[in-house]
Amino acid sequence: MRMLLVEDNEGLGDAVNRHLRNAGHSVEWVRSGEDALECLGLERFDAVILDLSLPGRDGLSVIAELRRGRSSVPVLVVTARAEIDDKVSLLDQGADDYLVKPFDLRELEARLRALLRRPAGQTTSLARVGDVEMDMAGHLVTVGGRPVDLGRREFRLLEILLSKPGVVVQKEQLMAQLFSYDDMVSTNALELYVSRLRRKLEGASVEIATVRGAGYVARVPGSGPALDPKAAGERKNG
Repeated sequence: MRMLLVEDNEGLGDAVNRHLRNAGHSVEWVRSGEDALECLGLERFDAVILDLSLPGRDGLSVIAELRRGRSSVPVLVVTARAEIDDKVSLLDQGADDYLVKPFDLRELEARLRALLRRPAGQTTSLARVGDVEMDMAGHLVTVGGRPVDLGRREFRLLEILLSKPGVVVQKEQLMAQLFSYDDMVSTNALELYVSRLRRKLEGASVEIATVRGAGYVARVPGSGPALDPKAAGERKNG
């Protein structure tokens, strides 16, 4: 998904940034609390990974500002503070979870997955729509029990669409969640990934339908809301 990483340590920031991008997430990396709040005021993010010890405005003041503004974006704090009182204070002040440095990058991603499941009401990393099943933790997809090999962005695209079955996801939202600003890509890149995903899901009960002028929807034909009639002829095209 689309993450905001707020970390001024170049070594740690680079490691987290590369790990999440390699997993198929879109990451914006900033080094200060002021830059974090500016980004959050301009763009939508699915989660924030926030260091506490930042130059200028620290992580706690960033959380306080977000919650005063009624932002519900999940915040995962990374901190060197291991004392119980510090952890309780973090959660009471609006953090959703925390990791104590040093930490394993696999645990970081697992905690982010857990945070992202909450708004969708999911309780595990497994998702199933029709005969398509996804294991987000294991990065596995099956169609009717048959394994399907997806690239990292194809996997993330399917994850986004299956998280809202029957709901149209705007192209702009998909672009923001799949690509970072410095990727410098056009909507043609999104259409290419949609085309690849459709080809790999051929024979599945789930279809990736196009809604003209809007975006894409994952649906099981006959089980969800009807598409705009103008889009009916677009379902197999990008």
